[in-house]
Amino acid sequence: TASAVRRERQAEAEGAGGPVVSTYRQPSLFDRWEKLVWELDALLRKVLAGLRCAPELESLGRQVVAQIDRDLDVALFMTIRHNEPRYALYSLTHALHTATVGVVLARQMAWDEQRTLSLVMGALTMNVSILELQAQMAVQRDPPSTRQRQAIQAHPDASAALLEAAGVEDDTWLAAVREHHERQDGTGYPRMLQGGSEVAHALRTVDVFTAKISPRAIRPSLPIQVAARQLFQEEKGGPLATGMIKALGLYPPGDLVQLKNGEIAVVTRRGRSATTPVVASVTNASGKPVAGTVVRDTTQPEFAITGAAPPDMKGFPRILPERVYGLMVV
Repeated sequence: TASAVRRERQAEAEGAGGPVVSTYRQPSLFDRWEKLVWELDALLRKVLAGLRCAPELESLGRQVVAQIDRDLDVALFMTIRHNEPRYALYSLTHALHTATVGVVLARQMAWDEQRTLSLVMGALTMNVSILELQAQMAVQRDPPSTRQRQAIQAHPDASAALLEAAGVEDDTWLAAVREHHERQDGTGYPRMLQGGSEVAHALRTVDVFTAKISPRAIRPSLPIQVAARQLFQEEKGGPLATGMIKALGLYPPGDLVQLKNGEIAVVTRRGRSATTPVVASVTNASGKPVAGTVVRDTTQPEFAITGAAPPDMKGFPRILPERVYGLMVV
């Protein structure tokens, strides 16, 4: 139920899953990502309450873009490496993850800052009208009910109306929210539009991709490569899907890969080519977890990537970002 989801989210906020920052050190880049989750939650609830908060929303959006630009590879790691599924927070983390991949795509397409910000704002707010429902559906193991499907069908217009009431005047942002489930061939919803705005199409592209790679209670996440292939096929090789996949690389940060020497490693930074990222081994050649961080140069033949890690390794125990990146102070 929705109330159960709210209780779980409250427990996340107050417990170990919440933004706990040590008083003995400066906040890290990873602490900041956690803080953004709760800042987004507070602002979306203002929108739902009918409060005028457009300047606050845009300010948060600019902070998100700055955080992504601070270290894009870390932002991608946080998006792709789901250490512990937090289903009750899905609506919030999905919004931030979609914004991250949106910035990747916008930079690849050489969009200006205003258009990039409109895309990010669309990602952060596209599902505000179903904030609780989206979290509830992430934890439920049954298919959507008729009432849930009706709310989903209506949410693009409902979210845009809430944003207008909150004082949003950016037509590109509002159109992206209204049209982020429309398809170029007219088979989308709610209006079955053909064409539509490019920013809305970009938002749909990154929304679909991040949803595919995010686990829910009813289904596991798809491997990055499978999700990218499916999206490429669905988009018929269009420029937005192609640009996003090219920018992410074959093995983006956060992905687990198999090395030629038998080790399993996590990608930490994109490399000079799609097949040669920087990685840190998380197991030895026998498959046993390693305690320290061992960086491998995948351009070297003995450490070359032979493919994605086996499917049964995708649920590998937690890999803390501090372990593979070190403590990165904001």
